[in-house]
Amino acid sequence: MLIAVSSPWASQKLATPIIDLAKRLDAEVVVAHVAQLHDEDEHETDAHQRGEQTLKLLTNQLGESGLVTEGLMLFSDDVSKAILNTAKARGCTLIVLGLTGKGVLKRLIAGDVPANIIRQADLPVLLCPANWVGMI
Repeated sequence: MLIAVSSPWASQKLATPIIDLAKRLDAEVVVAHVAQLHDEDEHETDAHQRGEQTLKLLTNQLGESGLVTEGLMLFSDDVSKAILNTAKARGCTLIVLGLTGKGVLKRLIAGDVPANIIRQADLPVLLCPANWVGMI
Protein backbone atom coordinates (compact mmCIF):
# COMPACT_ATOMS: atom_id res chain seq x y z
CA MET A 1 0.00 0.00 0.00
CA LEU A 2 1.15 3.54 -0.70
CA ILE A 3 0.47 6.23 1.89
CA ALA A 4 0.81 9.74 0.47
CA VAL A 5 1.37 12.38 3.14
CA SER A 6 1.60 16.12 2.68
CA SER A 7 2.51 17.40 6.15
CA PRO A 8 3.80 16.34 9.58
CA TRP A 9 0.24 16.86 10.84
CA ALA A 10 -1.05 14.30 8.32
CA SER A 11 1.70 11.85 9.29
CA GLN A 12 0.78 12.04 12.96
CA LYS A 13 -2.95 11.82 12.31
CA LEU A 14 -2.73 8.79 10.01
CA ALA A 15 -0.22 6.70 11.98
CA THR A 16 -2.57 4.69 14.22
CA PRO A 17 -5.24 3.78 11.63
CA ILE A 18 -2.58 3.00 8.99
CA ILE A 19 -0.70 0.71 11.35
CA ASP A 20 -3.94 -1.12 12.15
CA LEU A 21 -4.97 -1.42 8.48
CA ALA A 22 -1.53 -2.51 7.26
CA LYS A 23 -1.28 -5.19 9.93
CA ARG A 24 -4.73 -6.55 9.12
CA LEU A 25 -3.84 -6.65 5.41
CA ASP A 26 -0.33 -7.98 6.11
CA ALA A 27 0.85 -5.22 3.80
CA GLU A 28 4.21 -3.67 3.14
CA VAL A 29 3.94 0.11 3.26
CA VAL A 30 5.45 2.75 1.02
CA VAL A 31 5.16 6.24 2.50
CA ALA A 32 5.56 8.97 -0.11
CA HIS A 33 5.83 12.73 0.13
CA VAL A 34 5.93 14.95 -2.94
CA ALA A 35 8.13 17.95 -2.15
CA GLN A 36 7.00 21.23 -3.62
CA LEU A 37 7.91 24.83 -2.99
CA HIS A 38 5.13 26.64 -1.08
CA ASP A 39 5.98 30.00 -2.60
CA GLU A 40 8.54 31.46 -4.97
CA ASP A 41 10.71 32.77 -2.10
CA GLU A 42 11.13 29.33 -0.55
CA HIS A 43 14.36 27.44 -1.21
CA GLU A 44 14.41 23.79 -2.34
CA THR A 45 16.30 22.88 0.83
CA ASP A 46 13.34 24.06 2.93
CA ALA A 47 10.90 21.92 0.93
CA HIS A 48 13.25 18.94 1.23
CA GLN A 49 13.64 19.35 5.01
CA ARG A 50 9.88 19.70 5.49
CA GLY A 51 9.36 16.56 3.42
CA GLU A 52 11.97 14.57 5.31
CA GLN A 53 10.34 15.52 8.62
CA THR A 54 6.94 14.46 7.27
CA LEU A 55 8.29 11.09 6.08
CA LYS A 56 10.31 10.42 9.21
CA LEU A 57 7.33 10.82 11.54
CA LEU A 58 5.22 8.19 9.81
CA THR A 59 7.93 5.76 8.67
CA ASN A 60 9.41 5.64 12.18
CA GLN A 61 6.04 4.88 13.77
CA LEU A 62 5.23 2.23 11.16
CA GLY A 63 8.66 0.63 11.48
CA GLU A 64 8.48 0.60 15.28
CA SER A 65 5.17 -1.25 15.03
CA GLY A 66 6.90 -4.05 13.09
CA LEU A 67 5.69 -3.16 9.60
CA VAL A 68 7.97 -3.34 6.57
CA THR A 69 8.11 0.33 5.58
CA GLU A 70 9.91 2.42 2.99
CA GLY A 71 9.87 6.21 2.84
CA LEU A 72 10.19 7.97 -0.50
CA MET A 73 10.81 11.64 -1.14
CA LEU A 74 9.42 12.56 -4.55
CA PHE A 75 10.02 15.78 -6.46
CA SER A 76 7.45 16.82 -9.03
CA ASP A 77 5.28 19.71 -10.13
CA ASP A 78 2.46 17.20 -10.68
CA VAL A 79 1.70 15.65 -7.27
CA SER A 80 -1.05 13.34 -8.55
CA LYS A 81 1.09 11.93 -11.34
CA ALA A 82 4.05 11.39 -8.99
CA ILE A 83 1.88 9.45 -6.54
CA LEU A 84 0.21 7.34 -9.23
CA ASN A 85 3.50 6.55 -11.00
CA THR A 86 5.13 5.56 -7.72
CA ALA A 87 2.21 3.30 -6.74
CA LYS A 88 2.40 1.57 -10.13
CA ALA A 89 6.20 1.22 -10.08
CA ARG A 90 6.13 -0.26 -6.57
CA GLY A 91 3.27 -2.67 -7.30
CA CYS A 92 0.99 -1.12 -4.68
CA THR A 93 -2.58 -2.37 -4.40
CA LEU A 94 -4.03 0.57 -2.44
CA ILE A 95 -3.38 4.31 -2.18
CA VAL A 96 -4.23 6.07 1.09
CA LEU A 97 -4.53 9.86 1.20
CA GLY A 98 -5.09 12.13 4.15
CA LEU A 99 -7.26 15.06 3.11
CA THR A 100 -6.12 18.55 4.13
CA GLY A 101 -9.48 20.21 4.65
CA LYS A 102 -8.84 22.78 1.91
CA GLY A 103 -11.90 24.61 0.67
CA VAL A 104 -13.17 24.51 -2.90
CA LEU A 105 -11.42 27.76 -3.87
CA LYS A 106 -8.02 26.61 -2.59
CA ARG A 107 -8.39 23.29 -4.43
CA LEU A 108 -9.25 25.14 -7.64
CA ILE A 109 -6.18 27.34 -7.31
CA ALA A 110 -3.70 24.75 -6.03
CA GLY A 111 -5.12 21.70 -7.80
CA ASP A 112 -7.30 18.99 -6.36
CA VAL A 113 -4.83 16.14 -5.84
CA PRO A 114 -7.32 13.62 -4.36
CA ALA A 115 -9.84 14.17 -7.18
CA ASN A 116 -7.11 13.83 -9.81
CA ILE A 117 -5.84 10.61 -8.24
CA ILE A 118 -9.34 9.12 -8.00
CA ARG A 119 -10.05 9.93 -11.66
CA GLN A 120 -6.76 8.49 -12.91
CA ALA A 121 -6.14 5.55 -10.56
CA ASP A 122 -6.56 1.96 -11.63
CA LEU A 123 -6.44 0.73 -8.02
CA PRO A 124 -8.47 1.52 -4.89
CA VAL A 125 -7.98 4.90 -3.22
CA LEU A 126 -8.85 5.43 0.44
CA LEU A 127 -9.45 9.04 1.51
CA CYS A 128 -9.18 9.98 5.19
CA PRO A 129 -11.00 13.28 5.91
CA ALA A 130 -9.08 15.98 7.81
CA ASN A 131 -11.57 15.98 10.70
CA TRP A 132 -11.85 12.18 10.93
CA VAL A 133 -10.71 10.34 14.03
CA GLY A 134 -11.00 6.59 14.30
CA MET A 135 -9.95 3.27 12.85
CA ILE A 136 -10.40 1.93 9.35
